[in-house]
Amino acid sequence: MSDGSEFVVVANRLPVDRVVGEDGTPSWRRSPGGLVSAIAPLMRRRQGTWIGWAGKADEKLEPFQEDGMALVPVFQSSEDVELYYEGFSNATLWPLYHDVVAPPVYDRAMWDAYVRVNRRFAEVTAAVAGEGSIVWIQDYQLQLVPKMLRELRPDLRIGFFLHIPFPPLELFWQLPWRRQILEGLLGADLVGFQLPGAASNFVRLCRRLLDARYSKQDVYWDDRVVRARAFPISVDVEELHDLIERPDVRARAKEIREDLGGGTVLLGVDRLDYTKGITQRLEAFGELFGDGDLKPGEAVFAQIATPSRERVEQYQLLRDQIEQQVGRINGEHSELGTTVVHYLHTSYDRKELAALYLAADVMVVTPLRDGMNLVAKEYVACRDDLRGTLVLSEFAGAAGELGRGAFLVNPYDIDGLKETLLKAIHTEPAEQAKRMRTMRRRVQEHDVDRWARSFLDELETPAEPQVAEPQPA
Repeated sequence: MSDGSEFVVVANRLPVDRVVGEDGTPSWRRSPGGLVSAIAPLMRRRQGTWIGWAGKADEKLEPFQEDGMALVPVFQSSEDVELYYEGFSNATLWPLYHDVVAPPVYDRAMWDAYVRVNRRFAEVTAAVAGEGSIVWIQDYQLQLVPKMLRELRPDLRIGFFLHIPFPPLELFWQLPWRRQILEGLLGADLVGFQLPGAASNFVRLCRRLLDARYSKQDVYWDDRVVRARAFPISVDVEELHDLIERPDVRARAKEIREDLGGGTVLLGVDRLDYTKGITQRLEAFGELFGDGDLKPGEAVFAQIATPSRERVEQYQLLRDQIEQQVGRINGEHSELGTTVVHYLHTSYDRKELAALYLAADVMVVTPLRDGMNLVAKEYVACRDDLRGTLVLSEFAGAAGELGRGAFLVNPYDIDGLKETLLKAIHTEPAEQAKRMRTMRRRVQEHDVDRWARSFLDELETPAEPQVAEPQPA
């Protein structure tokens, strides 16, 4: 153990994607996204190790090095992927934690797989981590790992961060394994959430369900102090700035605008998921043409829906629903040579996304529930021209930070969404600049590097000693 890594990140997936070259030779490349960008430099400085699944079922891989990081793959069988990942993680926890937008599935076989895979992650981590090292566990798929790991390695400093919302007592209470999940999280020294309200939900549940004593946002459990804190995640501002400075990206943005016909460009970029509010925003946009508020050629909506969990029936049904909706809107409101909605069910690299952000006049981010939503922050980070407007759901975590500059909206209120879309479309340049400047200041000052550093600084700071017996509420 003394020769192990002093800094270990544990996540469901490794930070690399498998790619196959033209000659058929497989290789790895770093995954896009802010989490990897934020943590990769820390891992290099601290001789860190990242533990996660490589993305292919029934594949056993040895540890390897990539992009200056030590990577340790965790095996998952086809059954694990079906029951632990597609099952308990994404058919049970995901809808439950997103305000039960879809009905959660409570299945004992799924739970058993979740326990089994979490234990496997804990055992691999215990074998890899050096004496007294820092372990940072990521997200809802691994909520049992903190407790399991502490039982195996009490010398470790353990942090956990939840990237999605954490539900209130009234929703969490219905989970049959609610106590096990809370006790799993209480194995950490620091439990991080996107918003203060989520941290409060966690503390309240510990009190009500476990009869745990607490003081403010500290829970006293198993002779330890477990801190619950909010750390709003952000984006890699520097990376995005470098992208939009590239001449090829600027040229591509101009090309996109020309391809879309020259009117006001509205853009949605989402993973295909029922929590993202895609059907609601399309319904509102289509009705604006039916009401005569917009005419073909005046505005066009480009909706990017990245493929997601395609083997899960609910996601297959959602894809069919959206494609039918787009076809109906275009059939009713488009004219020859002028399409009202462009729908693309595909993934784009960071370069293409940056060009799309530069091309869009109105960014539409209307999730029904979202822990943060980094698309909103990416759009703001890319608009150094101080142009463009952001329509943002009140139910996205980002609304708390960007609400002074964005047009906030309740995505369930279709009439209100229509009204807000029109306001955003017709906002004068001076007002756009004022709003964008406010949002950009926040995103630039609170980027993903600051998020990672603030979490780790808190984790590495010893908890305040208990000076008085905390009182139950």
